[in-house]
Amino acid sequence: MLVASELSQDLPLVRYNMFQEPNNNMMEGQLNPFEMTQNTSESEIARMRDEEFDSALKSGSENHEGVSGDDDQDARPNKKKRYHRHTQHQIQEMEAFFKECPHPDDKQRKELGRVLGLEPLQVKFWFQNKRTQMKTQHERQENSQLRAENEKLRADNMSYREALSTASCPNCGGPTAVGQMSFDEHHLRLENARLREEIDRISAIAAKYVGKPVVSYPLLSSPMTPRPLDFGSQTGSGEMYGAGELLRSINAPAEADKPMIIELAVAAMEELVRMAQVGEPLWMTSLDGSTSVLNEEEYIRTFPRGIGPKPTGFKGEASKETCVVIMNHISLVEILMDVHQWSTVFSAIVSKASTLDVLSTGIAGNYNGALQVMTAEFQVPSPLVPTRESYYVRYCKHHAEGTWAVVDVSLDNIRPNPAMRCRRRPSGCLIQEMPNGYSKVTWIEHVEIDDRGVHNLYKQLVSSGHAFGAKRWIATLDRQCERLASLMATNIPTGDAGVITNQDGRKSMLKLAERMVISFCAGVGASTAHTWTTLSGTGADDVRVMTRKSVDDPGRPPGIVLSAATSFWLPVSPKRVFDFLRDENSRNEWDILSNGGVVQEMAHIANGRDTGNCVSLLRVNSANSSQTNMLILQESCTDPTASFVIYAPVDVVAMNVVLNGGDPDYVALLPSGFAILPDGSSGSTGSGMADAGGSSGGSLLTVAFQILVDSVPTAKLSLGSVATVNNLIACTVERIKASLSCENA
Repeated sequence: MLVASELSQDLPLVRYNMFQEPNNNMMEGQLNPFEMTQNTSESEIARMRDEEFDSALKSGSENHEGVSGDDDQDARPNKKKRYHRHTQHQIQEMEAFFKECPHPDDKQRKELGRVLGLEPLQVKFWFQNKRTQMKTQHERQENSQLRAENEKLRADNMSYREALSTASCPNCGGPTAVGQMSFDEHHLRLENARLREEIDRISAIAAKYVGKPVVSYPLLSSPMTPRPLDFGSQTGSGEMYGAGELLRSINAPAEADKPMIIELAVAAMEELVRMAQVGEPLWMTSLDGSTSVLNEEEYIRTFPRGIGPKPTGFKGEASKETCVVIMNHISLVEILMDVHQWSTVFSAIVSKASTLDVLSTGIAGNYNGALQVMTAEFQVPSPLVPTRESYYVRYCKHHAEGTWAVVDVSLDNIRPNPAMRCRRRPSGCLIQEMPNGYSKVTWIEHVEIDDRGVHNLYKQLVSSGHAFGAKRWIATLDRQCERLASLMATNIPTGDAGVITNQDGRKSMLKLAERMVISFCAGVGASTAHTWTTLSGTGADDVRVMTRKSVDDPGRPPGIVLSAATSFWLPVSPKRVFDFLRDENSRNEWDILSNGGVVQEMAHIANGRDTGNCVSLLRVNSANSSQTNMLILQESCTDPTASFVIYAPVDVVAMNVVLNGGDPDYVALLPSGFAILPDGSSGSTGSGMADAGGSSGGSLLTVAFQILVDSVPTAKLSLGSVATVNNLIACTVERIKASLSCENA
């Protein structure tokens, strides 16, 4: 960059050229200042430079008359100079030409001089001076900007110096220097500043939604906005399955509670990430080496504050599992942060979920920083295990490139409820991006629960942590990711008989099967919205029934629907029970409604690595020729923690529409089926559902039927209908026990 002193040295040379005719011994623009500076004092040179600097700036509109080289050589510095002022027209024309071409060649200068009545040399000098003038103006502007930036930096430097000069020692209150701070204290201050910055950022988001600034508290912080997204009946009937009196009594948080909710969410996120990333001594390996067990003493030392001490009479359950799933990390985050998608993917675990308040929808167009106040009801697919209701905040955060975390933490310490029997300590998952669209998911499930209402048949399974633990969540996620991947698959093998290759037909059939599974899971558990009535028996084989009216629901036949369910233990491995119930060749051994007919698979869609994960369309060829053949839609699915065989009779005409890609929402379904769980013994929970031998322990089998007992919704339920359903389920149970006992003998 040129400075003023350099400009003052160069400009007189330009002036000298203005009076010197070009000669053959000098190239254009070459300067010879020797004659001007010879026998001249330094003060005179400085004065001449100042004068010629001023004249050069004026020369954009003025020029000297052309003189001969001889006259110029004889001229003395103090000789009076003659000037020629260009006309306004000449200046305008040269200004216009300059904008197009600042460096005209000889030909252009001659032509321009001819048009304007000027010598080519005059034109040349005008353009030289104009270029110098423009360069000078540009450099002055640049210097001004640099000067302003320098002043700003100087002011910032002064403010930092003043801040450092007033720093005080946290122990004695006296003055201190940065270098006197211990490394640990410095690290803690940096960490505190980072957390405070995050709290302030989320509080600012909350303030935007709440409409006033959120007060900052010394502990914790997080945001949300009222946007009730009540996810009603997952079956589409409009009923609020799982909406117990406890959850119905909970509303969106009060304005005064929101700052504390924000603080709690931020602290919970820190705890979750640390629990997901560290191993021993916080997590200890179980004796069989299959699971991680939380060291309670180490947990209390590491996280002394948390959400308070464990309530009296509650038990702690903590588990950690890691798995690589076939879904990209962004899609996983979207599923977890959308209450509808989340409760659909985990329909076997989540019987009811709703969003009470959204304090933040996230920033930068994604879920980073999103905060939601939610209620949910978690279940085991059996009426013998009470559901777990929870009121909590869910917080999502982007930690690093390709790494996200979603955490839940209970809010019952903010709004205590004596009826609450489940409290979620920081639970959730850490999601890390993997190549080829895969993700590594580390799931943490940490709850405190009053489980005194669990039936004795399920106590061992629940106390082992496998009924509601991280292993069940991550196994369900893995299976559902495989199902979604099969839905999007395009390379379908065409060689196998019965494989549906029509892409639209596959999507419609899988969508119909998904609705069937959701409907079954929503009606088989012990949700507080269900009013189960015990019909017979005194033990675990009690049959529980409930009625439901179906009106104006295209996905369900209208009338009175009677649901019946029972749970019992089998001394057979879960895998053997699953294979027996899903096999169409053994179906007539337990399915009374098939009337002994031959069951044939017409079509199927594989939706997982395990051959048992598939959707099938079965045809029952009745032994009685006078009866019409019946179609059955069936989905079987299995993972290391649970297996399901769910089916429903379907109309032939409606299924033809579905197989051709038609809308499956108008196919009426009343699903029935089986939920198969390990019994909680070390053999059944250690190696999971994949074991084929009897050494895998026993099974807990839940049988559930839905029967349309009257097509008139206003009709009264007759005792004969109840007795018929009771006999049907009791007979089915006896047939299953007999078949598997013979098989196991």
